[in-house]
Amino acid sequence: MSRRDDPHEETCDVVIVGGGAAGLSLAHHLTATGSRGVTVIEPPDGPLRPPERTWCYWDQGDGDFDEVVCASWSRLRVRGADGDAVTVDPSPLRYRMIRSTPFERLVHAGLARAPGGRLLRATADTVRGTPGGALVRCTTPDGRTLTLSARHVFDSRPPCTLPPARTQLMQHFRGWFVRTGGDRFDPAVADLMDFRVPQPRHGLAFGYVLPLAPDRALVEYTEFSRTPLTTTAYEAALARYCDDTLKLGSYTVESAEQGVIPMTDARFPRRTGPAIFRIGTAGGATRPATGYTFAAVQRQARAVAAALHGGRVQVPPPHGRRALAMDAVLLRALDTGRIDGPDFFTSLFRRNPPHRLLRFLDGATSLREELGIGLRTPVGPMLRTAVELPFLPRRPHPASRTGENPR
Repeated sequence: MSRRDDPHEETCDVVIVGGGAAGLSLAHHLTATGSRGVTVIEPPDGPLRPPERTWCYWDQGDGDFDEVVCASWSRLRVRGADGDAVTVDPSPLRYRMIRSTPFERLVHAGLARAPGGRLLRATADTVRGTPGGALVRCTTPDGRTLTLSARHVFDSRPPCTLPPARTQLMQHFRGWFVRTGGDRFDPAVADLMDFRVPQPRHGLAFGYVLPLAPDRALVEYTEFSRTPLTTTAYEAALARYCDDTLKLGSYTVESAEQGVIPMTDARFPRRTGPAIFRIGTAGGATRPATGYTFAAVQRQARAVAAALHGGRVQVPPPHGRRALAMDAVLLRALDTGRIDGPDFFTSLFRRNPPHRLLRFLDGATSLREELGIGLRTPVGPMLRTAVELPFLPRRPHPASRTGENPR
């Protein structure tokens, strides 16, 4: 990094705006491949800095982040609205949890070791293109204005408004980290979806339980619906779920997390200027029909790092066309009520090999495998929805703040 004649302007090779899962993952993969002059801009402590978050994903064997994985599960369970449970072993895959604080420490340490690496605590105000790259104007915690001139800028900040779409639901949730008075959880089994909760008019709702010990777990209430709830409503839903459904007895809420993420068939631009790229949720990394983001972020970050290492610049689409097309159909079918959400997801886990299903949810299956899974869904309603989709207009939606999904 070097200073130009203007003492308030600095030059660097790569600027990453935002220190969430997408920004930090890209910084990690860039420094791991030997990139120099990488600057990550994160908000200073205060209202703009998000609280600690949880990210989950499935993986097999050794991974990039094993040292910061705080829990993992070898079995997954889905409970239908009637309480009937489907428990599967997706071996060799395991479901893994990472907390944002140790993840940040890992990436920050790698950034500090990299030549020209830098973590800048500042508020990114504007990003604009220039003939030879891009400028990022920031405000430092002491109120100074600082401009970074970069060859490439990767912006991970969530958009204030979403692109036009035919269907838009929101995945919104609140979770409690609870400690119970006795052993209430099986640490080997993660409950991905527990549909023994009241269902909204549009979409679906479920409980989500990730045991950390026999007496500790992350317990979440999640909805796929059109609008988020108030914090009071989430708290009431969580209390009912813990007390009436899980029957936890005496427990203490040690901390909480809350978020909103778009589930939409909108088309997210991955490039907003010759040298400005959007990554993460802002660049369409969130899987529209499930909200899973972390695994797609890793694929995208690895591809970007490899391209830059080879002297190219590209941000590949995080999801394939077939996956996005199938998700668009499912979102529309859920929103119109043509399919019953709890029955649909429970049936998917009951009627498909678990390893193949998780690969399908991650967009890693072949056309033949996808056809086999599709034939085990409500074919009539899904075909009707697929036929009408091309004739539906994409409409803008009201401004909505998005956050990071823990999945």
